[in-house]
Parts: sequence; structure tokens; C-alpha cells
Amino acid sequence: MTHAFDKEYWERHWHDSHFEHPPNPYLATETGDLAPGTALDAGCGTGAEAVWLAAHGWQVTAADISAAALARAAERATDGDVAERVRWVEADLCDWQPEERFDLVTTHYAHPAMPQLEFYDRIAGWVAPGGTLLIVGHRHGHDSPAEASVTAEAITARLDEAAWRVVTAEEHRRALAGTTLHDVVVRARKENR
Repeated sequence: MTHAFDKEYWERHWHDSHFEHPPNPYLATETGDLAPGTALDAGCGTGAEAVWLAAHGWQVTAADISAAALARAAERATDGDVAERVRWVEADLCDWQPEERFDLVTTHYAHPAMPQLEFYDRIAGWVAPGGTLLIVGHRHGHDSPAEASVTAEAITARLDEAAWRVVTAEEHRRALAGTTLHDVVVRARKENR
């Protein structure tokens, strides 16, 4: 089954979905050694990662195309007593441009209405010099659109070696909510120039 991954799709998805997932486990593993600063959670969904970052000292901008997801995310931030540390932005990440660069730009399973690797190229441009890019994506099976599936190798091949130092490029399998995920994790540091 193919999806358009447009606003209508994501509004329906978040309206129909009541599962509140915990923060992605790779977030703590990959950012635990970073000094908190400004962060962008691109495609934040219901805010698990944005709230986790805020609770760990980051000043977070969390962007998503779905108003339904952002409403749930804002409630989660209030419940977690970090609402003042998160700015929620309803935006289509295919054409939105932030007004600043961030110390950390992260995305967790976001699927915009554009090819996945082009999306990662786009958000990499939002990382400040000396900052970190953290991508957690999926390697999908045969029933998903090819442009939504990625590999660590494909992501790292697009990062200019003169501008980026790859810290992590791994793929893992893990169980979540009765399904097996094939996770792709890439962390890279942007050169300080």
C-alpha cells in the first residue's frame, strides 16, 4: 500500500492513532554526550523526542505538518512540565525554512511528501557549524514506497566528507508494539566553519 505522506494523510493518521510511543531509545544514546543547546525535532509527531530533549535541558523547536499531532504533543509537554522549553510549529517540512540554525537537528521516522534522502539533505542544512545531525529512519519492506526506505550507507554517502564527521552509522532490528522495526541510525557532526 502506498501513501502520499501529505497533510491529509498525517492528520488522519494522528487522529486515528492513540498509541503514545516513548522517546526513541537512540535519542538518549546518541545525544547523551552533547551539551544542551538549541534543537529542532523535524517531524515531531506527538512530541516524545521533543519533550525528552526539553527535559534534558535543550531549547526545542518541534515542527510537524499535523495539527492533531501537535495538539497532543503540546499536552505531553505540559504534562511533562517542559512547555516553556518547546516551541511548536505547524509546517510542511518540504518547503518550510527555519529562521535559525540549530545545535542539534534530529528526525525520528518522519516521512514527508518528498523522497526520504532529499528530506535528510534538506534538514542537514539546518545544522549550525559544530552542531549535530541525528537521523533515525526505517529500512522498509516490500509493501512500502521505495522513496520512504533508507540505509545508513545511503545517508552517509550524501554527507560531504569535508563538511561532516560521521559518528554513528548503524542499522538495528528491535521489537515495538508487536512489530519488528529495522532502524537506521546516523549521527554526524558538522565541521565548525
